[in-house]
Amino acid sequence: MSRKNDLIPLCTGDFLYAFMMYIVIRIILIDKKSIQIAIISLLICYTIEFSQLYHANWINELRNTLLGRYTLGQGFLWTDIFAYTCGSFSAFYIERIILKRASNQVSE
Repeated sequence: MSRKNDLIPLCTGDFLYAFMMYIVIRIILIDKKSIQIAIISLLICYTIEFSQLYHANWINELRNTLLGRYTLGQGFLWTDIFAYTCGSFSAFYIERIILKRASNQVSE
């Protein structure tokens, strides 16, 4: 929606993508520390973003499909890196706050 609606900032989709990536990695690697999950999710997002600098025919054709466009993106932007960082660390801090409150309730 951020690509089609001027009222929603363009970086919102990238922020939410990184937030989602954190949650998916958390579900897969449940026993890892929160900071490890944040780093892994950021590395995945950064890798996808930097891969957009690679323009071989086969990957460009893949990017022209709906799934390829949503998964691999279209073009490299430094603002996307910033949005990914904010999204991953927002998820990290929200998880920390939730876990802290849960541990405080258990100890009471």
